[in-house]
Amino acid sequence: MTAPTPPPAPPLAGGRHGGDALRPLLDTVLTALRTGAEERGGPLPAGGPDTVAARVAAALGDVLPEHGRGDHEALRTLVHTLAAGAADPAHPLCAAHLHCPPLAVAAAADLAASCLNPSLDSWDQAPAASAIEAHLTSTLAAELYGTSRADALLTTGGTEANQLALLLARERHGPRLTVLHGANAHHSVPRSAWLLGLPPAVALPTPTGVLDPATLAEALATTPGPHLVTATAGTTDAGLIDPLTPLADVCDQHRADLHIDAAYGGTLALSPRHRHRLDGLTRARSLTLDLHKLGWQPVAAGLLAVPDRDLLAPLAHQADYLNATDDTEAGLPDLLGRSLRTTRRPDAFKIAVSLRSLGRDGLAHLIDLTCTAAHRLAELLDAHPRFELHAPPTLTTVLFRPTPTDDGHLATLRRTLLHDGTAVLGRATADGRLWLKATLLNPHTTAQDLDTLVALLEGRTRP
Repeated sequence: MTAPTPPPAPPLAGGRHGGDALRPLLDTVLTALRTGAEERGGPLPAGGPDTVAARVAAALGDVLPEHGRGDHEALRTLVHTLAAGAADPAHPLCAAHLHCPPLAVAAAADLAASCLNPSLDSWDQAPAASAIEAHLTSTLAAELYGTSRADALLTTGGTEANQLALLLARERHGPRLTVLHGANAHHSVPRSAWLLGLPPAVALPTPTGVLDPATLAEALATTPGPHLVTATAGTTDAGLIDPLTPLADVCDQHRADLHIDAAYGGTLALSPRHRHRLDGLTRARSLTLDLHKLGWQPVAAGLLAVPDRDLLAPLAHQADYLNATDDTEAGLPDLLGRSLRTTRRPDAFKIAVSLRSLGRDGLAHLIDLTCTAAHRLAELLDAHPRFELHAPPTLTTVLFRPTPTDDGHLATLRRTLLHDGTAVLGRATADGRLWLKATLLNPHTTAQDLDTLVALLEGRTRP
């Protein structure tokens, strides 16, 4: 009896015929993205977590069916489900977090990278991708620091970049390094100290929302060294920027290293209109930058920058199958010291495509648009008798609250908006009170969109 002919293997994304295989699948994907967004209707699916989970379970059915249902059915069903159940940062009323809507050109570039699937842990897995990354990181680091000796590493985001900064400081100063940071710092800073076995990080009070140089000076004078001070250029709660130059002066006086977490605000360095807000940035021994915030990149797109590439030397690592000594001596680039990760996606590629597409002026324009939208929203709320504005925005974050109200009602209002799928707003505590938080990262947000948000909230807050 003749054995049945096995089915052909499914097509691959790469190779000479990858594009032909992808083209009809992409049409299915794009259609499902549209139908899913139409079903959702707003910035978030209505019904809350249980309703969304039930819809997803119904669509998935058997996650691993006995017999496959084919490429188009799988894509049509699950992409639609994903889009219908998404918190869509491209919607103007989705403004809770540092969760940007990615540029279409960046997503298209990411598709190309996914098709070719280079891994940035050895040159023979990523010849062109590794060269693109090297050019991109040196260019961005030089832009931030103003020196050709500067360099940067690609990370998964601000958390990994902050951890690398603490690791490099520990290697410079030893395991007794003490990290000092403002209470406004990102949670990854004290957590990284814990992960690295350092003494517990010292959190300094920030009653005004930013780290006061006098407070830092007193702490450095009374805390055993060596020290690493972490300042913040763009806090997650209010988008505030620490006084970088005075803090750098204090660090110099006490021989403390300075790391600046500019994950949120670092791209202001590329805007002629706003770069003055980052005066003092170049004084840092390391900088965190995150282009999946004010850089409009798909996750992930973080960087750690340093003023001198020699500061990255402690990350050197050797594995014979990836960077054998004779290969390196023969001229093959050694990539393993460019990250603590081994397998790495070519995240530099989508960034490089975006920068080439937009240019310096195009990126600055997007930054200016979002900052302007934040100021417009703040002015609307400040002029409205039923709202209280916390303060004019520094970056693109606006804190506000209905008035009169209490924290319990405010938290309930936010969850009601989420449950109904009508608006996605964040929450932050400042001055001992809870505030609603709008983080505006969508350069397409219009004045009418902001009017709509205020009118929606006004209707929800009437007695």
